[in-house]
Amino acid sequence: MDDPHDVSGVWYGRYFAGSAEVEENSFIAHLEELVGEVSGTITEPDTTGQDEVRRAFVDGSRMASQLKFTKQYDPAGALAHSVAYAGTISGDGTEVTGEWRFSGYHGSFVMNREKFTADELDEQAAVDEDIVIVMDEPLER
Repeated sequence: MDDPHDVSGVWYGRYFAGSAEVEENSFIAHLEELVGEVSGTITEPDTTGQDEVRRAFVDGSRMASQLKFTKQYDPAGALAHSVAYAGTISGDGTEVTGEWRFSGYHGSFVMNREKFTADELDEQAAVDEDIVIVMDEPLER
């Protein structure tokens, strides 16, 4: 990946409500970017108590370090609304911070990911190849 701001990958995040009573939730975003167009999915714990998790679809765009997307909750779930997100990607492409808004509500969010260089991945693959497990007998429980 030549562009450090390309958002393709797995992101771990939190969003915070801007109300008097601070609410927050975590999420995992799986994003794909192709020529500035962003799509993907978000999974998060369901704070309504209806289900264990909520799922949403992502549709948006990225220009330089600016990311904008809409998170549309699965209409089959407890929530069926969409939320607009806008954020700034850090210089190294490992963090996005910004705001979310929908129907008069707003708050902030942050999401992070780990990025590895090709050299780091090659080095780990070499270590993995050197690990050999020899088992003469089955493990007893």
